[in-house]
Amino acid sequence: MKLKMLPVALVAVGLSTASAGAENLRYAHFMPAQSWQQDKLFEAWADAVNEASGGELDVTIFPAQTLGKAPAGYDNAKNGVADIAWTVQGYTAGRFPLSQIMELPGLFDTAEVGSCAFQKLYDSGALDDEYKDTHVLFVHTHGPGQLHMGEEPVKTLADLQGKKLRRPTAVIGTLLDELGAEPVGLPAPAIYENLERGVIDGYMITWESVVAFRLAELTKYHTDFGFYSLAFVTTMNKAKYEALSDEAKAAIDENSGMKWSLIAGQGYDAADAEAIEMLKTDSEIYEIPEDELAEWEAAAERAKEIYLEELDSKGLPGTETYEKVEEYVAQCEAELS
Repeated sequence: MKLKMLPVALVAVGLSTASAGAENLRYAHFMPAQSWQQDKLFEAWADAVNEASGGELDVTIFPAQTLGKAPAGYDNAKNGVADIAWTVQGYTAGRFPLSQIMELPGLFDTAEVGSCAFQKLYDSGALDDEYKDTHVLFVHTHGPGQLHMGEEPVKTLADLQGKKLRRPTAVIGTLLDELGAEPVGLPAPAIYENLERGVIDGYMITWESVVAFRLAELTKYHTDFGFYSLAFVTTMNKAKYEALSDEAKAAIDENSGMKWSLIAGQGYDAADAEAIEMLKTDSEIYEIPEDELAEWEAAAERAKEIYLEELDSKGLPGTETYEKVEEYVAQCEAELS
């Protein structure tokens, strides 16, 4: 079987400077090569690891699904298709049930706080079973995801009824059900095509991703509610990590955990703020009317209860883990203020 060769210019994106004998690590993600994540998260991490290892480790970044489709990200790291993958846990429904508690609405207001709380949860050992097949480097969240519409704005709950909306994960799909919309499961890179073709009426995503995926070209109406926050993981093939020298492992370990979780969270918050200012110039941004807000919040509360009850009924510590997350959020808010 012939291997498909990627264009040299694409493969070269994110290459670190390293000695000829360096160990190469292939780092896959699904964001565009022009995204802020490419520069400030993925390439920055590659440079930090290269420096910490004294040039023993070199990292090649594969953006925009060039080394595996977004939903397969975790399995690609597990199976060695990629050495390292950055992905959304919820793209593989039911596989990371406790991690996806981070998606529930209303837990936190910023990606920095959410990322801090998520990393604390992971560091506590509560999620060990969910990630036993790979070597996790760090976890994080993005900021609150909003609702974005192509042809018609959503100003009230009545406007939402029956609308076909992209939901990032099944957990968020429950929220859309409760709000009266029709959820359609799609990874972020598939939104543009499906919105253009009329398969969906709108989608849920962060402000910064509207810009990163060029969705503003098709989207003029935005509803600011803070529906959810996604959980992300950057994880490494376990055998690849274990085969590294002690020095190389130390370089990886030095660039794992809370340090990079916070870098990711802070990056999302900054990018959201910048994107909002850009979108204000030729878009309309609505807030939920005060007299309707309680009804929207009640739907969000029902979605939370449905998910936690489902976990508890399966013998998983859903409610217990949610309460831990609330504690970690409070800790992080105090620590980061």
